[in-house]
Amino acid sequence: MAVQYSNSYPRTVNFCSQMESSDQETPLMTRILSAAILLALCNSWSGLRAETKSDQEQTENDPAIVAADAQLDTLWEEGGFTEGAAVSPTGQIYFSDFGQPFDARPARIMKFDPTTKKTSVHSADSKMANGLMFDRQGRLIACCASPIGGARALVQVRTNGSIKTLVGRFEGKRFNSPNDLVIDRQGRIYFSDPKYVGPEKMELSSMDVYRYDPDGTLARVTRDITKPNGVNLSPDGKTLYVAETDNGTAQAETDMDATPGRMTLNAFPVKPDGSLGTKRVLVNFGKQTGIDGMTVDKMGNIYAAVRSADRFGIVVFSDTGQKRAYIKTPELPTNCCFGRGDDAKTLYITAGKGFYRIAMKIPGTHSARPE
Repeated sequence: MAVQYSNSYPRTVNFCSQMESSDQETPLMTRILSAAILLALCNSWSGLRAETKSDQEQTENDPAIVAADAQLDTLWEEGGFTEGAAVSPTGQIYFSDFGQPFDARPARIMKFDPTTKKTSVHSADSKMANGLMFDRQGRLIACCASPIGGARALVQVRTNGSIKTLVGRFEGKRFNSPNDLVIDRQGRIYFSDPKYVGPEKMELSSMDVYRYDPDGTLARVTRDITKPNGVNLSPDGKTLYVAETDNGTAQAETDMDATPGRMTLNAFPVKPDGSLGTKRVLVNFGKQTGIDGMTVDKMGNIYAAVRSADRFGIVVFSDTGQKRAYIKTPELPTNCCFGRGDDAKTLYITAGKGFYRIAMKIPGTHSARPE
């Protein structure tokens, strides 16, 4: 039976909310280690730690993207580090949760039902599932990361919450730490394989994007992205967007030793055979932390979870890289997705320990199962 959680829904988010402490009676050493790992995840998973600025300059939002009075609603705040928002064919929203502070329990996959407004546990041990997406057959596919007993593989999450590995190695070597994915109309899965945190040794010499085909073929499709993170496709499936978010942690002994690399949003033309053409840089964030996950609307705008110290939140870019809107989030955002059906204009966001939504003007697109 799924575990149910109470929800104060809808509730406008309080941007001054503080992290609550856990009252669980966990052994001291376990609590310390769990807290250290979670802190590393929060600080290093998708970029360097951002510092909140109380007076952030606001982008003039395009009224065609978001209404001036749109409110960010809190749906759930009982996680530790949420990620990987994805909508099912029937409209439920799934997302990953890496656990609460001082909590040694396994990472899990949560499910939010827009009809009942309830959040439940879909998988109580997700093997560190991060990015999620439903394929054209309606199966939940996940990128499982490496730390804390993660599967370090591209997997299928069955309806009972159990995990089935699809592919875990390239040329005989284990993946680094699969992060995010997108699936096209042909059923081809593009997924990123960076390394941000964890003691596991890298067997591969680089961090790249791969394509996994329905027949089981695996191909590396990028060699010019130093550290890929979020991936998504244009509405016509002819352009693959890849976030390059190189915080330098995979080459450093500690986060303090890290030397950040490129922080960019890139566009690759997708050829008929699924291979990629020459990269175009749409956005260069310079020394600021760039993008984690992203989604796309039906007009081709890119909704990016930006973790910049100057201004973190969801930033909407046109398909040429022009800023069109900015949505402030209470904590560092990680990912986002649109709903389906009557919920198609609702943007769902994972950020910090919470899960949020906001009404947009343009419906989202779903690359594997277009509406």
